[in-house]
Amino acid sequence: MRDDPRPARTRAPFRPTHMLPNLMTLGAICAGLTSVRFAMDGNAVLAMSLIVLAAVLDALDGMLARLLKSESAIGAELDSLADFVNFGVAPGLLLYIWVLQESRSLGWIAVLIYCLCCCLRLARYNVTSKADPGVPRVVFTGVPAPGGAVLALLPLVLQQNMPDLIDPVMAPITAVWLVVVGTMMISRITTPSLKLIRISRDKAPYMMVAVLGLMAAFLTWPWPLLLAAEFGYLAVLARFALKRHPDRDPR
Repeated sequence: MRDDPRPARTRAPFRPTHMLPNLMTLGAICAGLTSVRFAMDGNAVLAMSLIVLAAVLDALDGMLARLLKSESAIGAELDSLADFVNFGVAPGLLLYIWVLQESRSLGWIAVLIYCLCCCLRLARYNVTSKADPGVPRVVFTGVPAPGGAVLALLPLVLQQNMPDLIDPVMAPITAVWLVVVGTMMISRITTPSLKLIRISRDKAPYMMVAVLGLMAAFLTWPWPLLLAAEFGYLAVLARFALKRHPDRDPR
């Protein structure tokens, strides 16, 4: 019997740590779906916190995959599906259940517009990333889905900080704001990526201490810090929208 001249296919050894990025993505999906559950139970604060947690996990899973060299096509598709559940469906349902139910059809139309914009945003990213793979970019075109979800929750953050002022106009403000955020996601404005952040090794310990201090402050004063983060992100978006960046990533 003649030997097959074709070289044998070899596979890289699989390590359990290679599963960590996908497990983190699945954990983010669980956080997003559980957010909907707590919204239906009337706990909007915990529901919103789980969406923020999903956004943090979304930022970390890609970094971890690159660090472990475990990037895969399945991981990329899973990440996109997770983004739609966590940052499209979950925030829309949370805001509808907690704020927009009284406005009925108008509130639901705003939720639909937001979710469809998120879907289009992710579809545009998937198509372009496959057409031009491996090109490093440090800015996005349009607000990314996690950033859009965090911005969509701004009315709830305002309500927690100044309820007497916001409560009378909560529903119309939320509906209009959802449409605005959806439009920002599918727009062509330039927005920053976390890849822009560079930290030298000698400053890394200070950065870790600052992050831990920020986490402790968040546990003590969550709503003022969330409000400051929301307006800080809006200020960054306004600054980048006024600048021209030829190297954009449509995620």
